[in-house]
Amino acid sequence: MGCTSTSSNKSSEGEKISSPNPPISQPLQVAVLPWQSPEKQKEKLQPLAEYLETILKRPVNFQITKNYAEAVDLIVKEEVDMAYLAALTYIKANERNPNIQPLVIPIDRVSGRPWYTSVIVANTAKNIETLQDLKDKRFGFVSPSSTSGFLIPMNSLETAGIDPTRDFSKIRYSGSHDKATEDLANGLVDAVTNDKESFLRGQKSGKLDANYKIIWESNPIPAPPIVINTKKFTPEVIKQLQEALIDAPVGVVDVSGTESAGYTLAKDADFKKVRQIYTRLKFTKVVEK
Repeated sequence: MGCTSTSSNKSSEGEKISSPNPPISQPLQVAVLPWQSPEKQKEKLQPLAEYLETILKRPVNFQITKNYAEAVDLIVKEEVDMAYLAALTYIKANERNPNIQPLVIPIDRVSGRPWYTSVIVANTAKNIETLQDLKDKRFGFVSPSSTSGFLIPMNSLETAGIDPTRDFSKIRYSGSHDKATEDLANGLVDAVTNDKESFLRGQKSGKLDANYKIIWESNPIPAPPIVINTKKFTPEVIKQLQEALIDAPVGVVDVSGTESAGYTLAKDADFKKVRQIYTRLKFTKVVEK
């Protein structure tokens, strides 16, 4: 089992996607968003990979992607069987390939619910206490394809009358949630979007001291789902995958860095509100400067 694909795992062109339920000798290919550093994610993925291999009796290959767009491309182009995405990246993948559907969604260990929140964290030493104080400051997003690191906070910034392109002196995309924390701690930006768990992790590690505070928090957002290409598997195998993930021991399933407490079933309707925001902001572009 490996955390990235290798040439030995590749099947012939005729075998690759030609029929549902690939033979069990063929690895289950799973793309994963770059939520944390690759090293930390590999460590978290290892127990889950070993668990799934035992239950499914087939190799499992997790591929941590370079960015959010690559994860979407891999599942849309059917180069992987499953993907660990987020609400927005799932919506984008489903838009391009309707066969991509949510399989399960993680349950937050603290709230006991399958959701999390987005936050804007600011360095209060820069005289930032409210959203309006962000004007003329240096601001960091995670990725244009991030739910908590772009879409949801962007919606609130717009509602507050803030235009990032006009009102921020600098705009930076960090690429992952942990890097957003590092950018803030290293003084590259004055405030960042992030998920709350990443902020708390930054506090616990000592990267963020008492000067760094949450100045805005979102309503609940559907947790990052595991999605599947339904064309590649029979309903029976899809059910087996769902049961394997739902029955996984607590702690084995934490692949995003959040404190999860297992999985529950997910459906497309769970992402209705996020899709509405995406539809409204779909053509909003915020470039680095």
